Amino acid sequence: MSTAVMALYRVRTPLLLGSAVTILAGTLLSLVLPSGTVASVVSLLPLVGLVGMLAAFLVAPPASRHLQVGEPVVVRSPVVGRWAALNSPATKVPSHGVRAYGQAYAIDLVHEPVDGARPEFGSGAAMRDVTEYPAFGQDVRAMVDGVVVTVHDRQRDHRARSSTAAVGYMMVEGMLRELGGPRFIVGNHVVVRSDDGVFALVAHLQRGSVTVREGDRVRAGQRVGACGNSGNSSEPHVHAQLMDRRSAWTGQGVPLAFADVAVEGGDPGVGLPADGERMTVAQQAPSPDR
Repeated sequence: MSTAVMALYRVRTPLLLGSAVTILAGTLLSLVLPSGTVASVVSLLPLVGLVGMLAAFLVAPPASRHLQVGEPVVVRSPVVGRWAALNSPATKVPSHGVRAYGQAYAIDLVHEPVDGARPEFGSGAAMRDVTEYPAFGQDVRAMVDGVVVTVHDRQRDHRARSSTAAVGYMMVEGMLRELGGPRFIVGNHVVVRSDDGVFALVAHLQRGSVTVREGDRVRAGQRVGACGNSGNSSEPHVHAQLMDRRSAWTGQGVPLAFADVAVEGGDPGVGLPADGERMTVAQQAPSPDR
């Protein structure tokens, strides 16, 4: 697989979005501009956009088959307590249905404490207040020792999408978020570059909860924020993933496993819960300074 093809594969998502915008802009401008040289050039924009989209679609299948998988990188769980897994790479890869935004091996975690109930989907209001969910406000921790390279903490926490109609609304909303890039999909988030060169991202954080800044050095297990419902999220949960570079635009997902979990009542160890399985993580102090 050539370097050029892999480079094109890395930028396939922004290329697709840029091509779509080019087609739309070219079509609209062609309708309003008077005839002339400028209009003739603008009329070519939809063709340019189609070429870009075709290139992105054609490069994806062959390039994705040559991605290096390797063994999972063992990291600290970003949460403690009892959590259920959704969209887990232990069930399927890519876990979220696509490899875009470096999320091929991402996992979603929802809090299900033994003494607390998580609202049932389809019951109650179509869009619930996020404070009804036990995950909202729970501590989110760094998964690796390293340096903070990205912090975003400004997006609001919207109401949970807790009915079929509300999820349909979220899907349409998600299409609009796509135009803004990964930041508007993952919402408030923190990315830490590990000492081994892997980039660990935790997302959908509560607005105003982030406790670190870019350039800070953090330890695995250190609190970096709180669980929220920002970005393209149906309910408060923690989205965690590893990437091979800082940018979710061009980063490829890296397999991960948690070092400190007990899945479905098993003994603590290295593992990852599958969809619907619960994991329990004991409270631990951050890793010592190196």
